[in-house]
Amino acid sequence: MQDLTVHPVQPADQDWVREITIQNWGSEQVVLHHALYLPHQLPGWIARRDGDAVGLLTYHIDAAACEIVTLDSFQPRQGVGTTLLHAVRRSACQAGCRRLWLITTNDNLTALGFYQKYGFQLCGLYCGAVQQARKIKPEIPLLGENGIPIRDELELEIWL
Repeated sequence: MQDLTVHPVQPADQDWVREITIQNWGSEQVVLHHALYLPHQLPGWIARRDGDAVGLLTYHIDAAACEIVTLDSFQPRQGVGTTLLHAVRRSACQAGCRRLWLITTNDNLTALGFYQKYGFQLCGLYCGAVQQARKIKPEIPLLGENGIPIRDELELEIWL
């Protein structure tokens, strides 16, 4: 198996990013903490192995903080997510950010473990936030991973 490579999302990748977002997030929109994002319009990183796309991460920088908006690995437990986190961390540092952070939901146990293993710490719990997000994006399902009701947003951060 060939090593992973990453490259920045380019304008020519915009349609592909939109398709991946629709497939994995239910629409081209992502709603986090009452903010609406269009990942295909954000900077990001694409991971490739043997020339094939195996992961995507999009992010948003605001002042001294970099928020991870989406992270999709098409080959779980193969280093794709970690490689993408390394790439966004470098981008955040180069942009002068002091904080890298993200929102996930209470049902996403796999992501919670993955991010904490990387070094992220829980720093916020927003009870009932997903119900508010459904007012903006009704496509958000009621049940998530392992049949757990999707209700709350969890904020995780790592200081750079």
